[in-house]
Amino acid sequence: MDTGLDGDSDGRTDRVAVDIVRPGEPAQQGRRIPVIMDASPYYSCCGRGNESQRKTYDAAGKPVLFPLFYDNYFVPRGYATVLVDLAGTNRSDGCVDIGGRSDIQSAKAVVDWLNGRATGYTTRTGTATVTADWSNGATGMIGKSYDGTVANGVAATGVKGLKTIVPISAISSWYDYYFAKGAPLFDSGPDGLSDGVESDDAHARCAAVQQELIDGAPRNGDWTDLWTGRDYVPGAGKVRASVFAVHGMQDLNVRTKHLGQWWNALADAGVERKIWLSQTGHVDPFDFRRAEWVSTLHRWFDHYLLGIDNGIEREPMADVERAPDRWATDRSWPPAGTRPTTLRPRSGQTPGVGVLGTEPAEPGATETFTDDPRLSEADWAARIDQPTAAKAGFATAPLTKDLRLAGSGTVTVTATPSTSSAHLSAVVVDLGPDTIRNYTGDAEGIRTLADRTCWGSGTAGDSGCFKRTEADTASVGYTVLSRGWADLGHWADDGKGRPLTPGKPYTITLDLAATDHIVPAGHRLALIVAGTDAGLIEPVDTKPTVTVDLARTQARLPLTGGAPALARATAGAPADAATASPDAAPRKGVPEPRRKSRLP
Repeated sequence: MDTGLDGDSDGRTDRVAVDIVRPGEPAQQGRRIPVIMDASPYYSCCGRGNESQRKTYDAAGKPVLFPLFYDNYFVPRGYATVLVDLAGTNRSDGCVDIGGRSDIQSAKAVVDWLNGRATGYTTRTGTATVTADWSNGATGMIGKSYDGTVANGVAATGVKGLKTIVPISAISSWYDYYFAKGAPLFDSGPDGLSDGVESDDAHARCAAVQQELIDGAPRNGDWTDLWTGRDYVPGAGKVRASVFAVHGMQDLNVRTKHLGQWWNALADAGVERKIWLSQTGHVDPFDFRRAEWVSTLHRWFDHYLLGIDNGIEREPMADVERAPDRWATDRSWPPAGTRPTTLRPRSGQTPGVGVLGTEPAEPGATETFTDDPRLSEADWAARIDQPTAAKAGFATAPLTKDLRLAGSGTVTVTATPSTSSAHLSAVVVDLGPDTIRNYTGDAEGIRTLADRTCWGSGTAGDSGCFKRTEADTASVGYTVLSRGWADLGHWADDGKGRPLTPGKPYTITLDLAATDHIVPAGHRLALIVAGTDAGLIEPVDTKPTVTVDLARTQARLPLTGGAPALARATAGAPADAATASPDAAPRKGVPEPRRKSRLP
């Protein structure tokens, strides 16, 4: 497929490889069919799915194994399956530019070709052209992580013919993958990802693009034009496709901030939407709710690509995993009546062990912590009732009624640092016993079994059979339900950091990751403010001591039922409920969070 770009500067436009499996019967009948497309950079380097499947080919270069189940299941049901190698990967020309023009055009050109608007060729270098005369133009894009990100980006161009997208654990703005308001989330930038996925040919020709990725992503976390070109959220108003979004609420690779801001922008644009939210980390729904996923996805594609009136668009918008393998539905998401509600921290009787409620702190009240980059949210939450030097914690009294948080929130902090740089973390915690998916485990909430189940038709080289999975669970004494981070130097401008003046107060708002969680009666809701969240953000060079002005600090949380629901859930609780327990054993949580991969 000719992309019309010359990313590798070899004097000819780049072509991307498109592998297709389609049913023979419609062609024999002269009937055109819709397409399910997954465009990916991973088909040769890293693989797709829980079993890391890669494309394989026969001696003539024809596909033998298509990763995942889409071809096995959907081709016998009247769809073509199209897998696209993004520019600079596998059998495609060009360069990997990490969510930029080349990545998006790689896939958009295929949608255009399926609709008769672009030129395809039978080979990588030849002149013989090929048309998609078997396609009716209706295209659905699907994919997890990077693949789903490309689907978001293509949809944001407003391309005609793209009828639906199914982004799974997908990025909506590449800046937010690498930084949180200036705080680096990884120790490398987009050039490292590009280097890991591009082909040997691209390695030899794409040094200039690599340098652009380095220069455009400075480690100070400042916004640049590179990030503007990789932010799909402003393009939500151009989206013509329906969107079925899936995300693990404990995804520490592609955090749910991506989902929240994309979802809200799509809602503002009036886009038809559906959502699944699991308790897992970075996991495909095929591996945490397999039968229901295949059935639901089938009906979704039947409706939006074949025009079948099966009622799926009238069913509840949201499926949310409340406990491992226990799901609930909502007519809309966030549910009706959800409102941003202000909670405020106050000092308790013991420094570092404070109160969270609706009453403001006394003017001049403060809490102080010293950044310890060895510690994480797991350390802070486990010792929420103990005064520790590395965090300031605040909790409600035990709730008298359930309290639901659904959507995206913020925490505004006024902080005075002792050094010229500081990172901040805000963590929202459910304090109480529960059994949850072990999202920091090796497989992020699932366990892979030895036996297989089969989905659709198979061949000798592509069986359509996949290893079963089950929930990997953990019994815990607390659950982190949302988190956010920032570089305090970006207090005045999200896009540009400045050195701090020690001893001077600064106010900054941290964006919390989207969530949907019910804090049950008897549990407590807590807020922790601290420095470096080890394993999840990178530290600054210093170890600042930070003083938090409690009267100028607050959380705005998306509570279903708003302030009245909070009042009901805290009715009868003592106003000053903070009780330090210095000798109490630390609460048990999942293992310390660590980023499993630098590959989205």
